[in-house]
Amino acid sequence: MFSKIAIIGASVIGIALVPASADATPPTGVTGTILYQVTIGHKDYILREITIQPGGSTGWHYHDGTLYAVVKAGTLTHDDADCTTVDTYQKGDAFIEPSGANHVHIGRNIGTTPIVLDVLYVDPAGSPLSEDAPDPGCKL
Repeated sequence: MFSKIAIIGASVIGIALVPASADATPPTGVTGTILYQVTIGHKDYILREITIQPGGSTGWHYHDGTLYAVVKAGTLTHDDADCTTVDTYQKGDAFIEPSGANHVHIGRNIGTTPIVLDVLYVDPAGSPLSEDAPDPGCKL
């Protein structure tokens, strides 16, 4: 009897500690197509083409692995969660997004034409392409 109560209590506490889905900032105006995927050892290598429509954004997020990206079209505005670091990448520019929850960021299309990115994800095998993060309070 005690063990059942302990399990139920632990479950309730665990649910209470999980962030509410309202904290997440989902992407808007973003589509992606996986062009190639392979797992070697304990790493997934995923090549994906991402399109962000004008006014769209990736939502605040981070990655479990490292991303290598090239801008094929448009201009990407890339904001970090420190609310001061803003990078702009134009057609032909390449950039790297490091891994980990301490690298929360958002990609935005504040222009008038779609952004097209080719992105190589180098992730721990089986991990998601990105992890949602709450808005850090930046005034975008």
